[in-house]
Amino acid sequence: MSDDTEADAATQLEVWCAGEDWCPVTTTASLIGKKWHPVIIHRLLDNGPSGFNELKADVDGISSKVLSSSLDDLEEKQIVDREIISEKPVRVQYSLTEHGQSLEPVIFSMRDWGLEHLTEPDEDESSVA
Repeated sequence: MSDDTEADAATQLEVWCAGEDWCPVTTTASLIGKKWHPVIIHRLLDNGPSGFNELKADVDGISSKVLSSSLDDLEEKQIVDREIISEKPVRVQYSLTEHGQSLEPVIFSMRDWGLEHLTEPDEDESSVA
């Protein structure tokens, strides 16, 4: 095995469905499929490493509890890295791992599709229940 092949294998995620033709789509969806995950990844792609409060301000509408849970999940899935910046007071910084960075074309394609296809509802239609 060449050094390049070994390096590629080391960055690959092991999944139970490997070898199935639908597996890559399913695995990617499971990594970023939760409501706030793509938004958090997008903000880290746009703004670079960020502290918890910075991320909370950048992800409008997310609660502290949901942000914390989402970051824990993304860290467990090797998408986000958590680094302790200082002990007193405790400050942490979140950044994207190599796997997280590699999601850039996926996240930006999602953004571009949304910009092209989504629009705000008409006031008349949204008030009709």
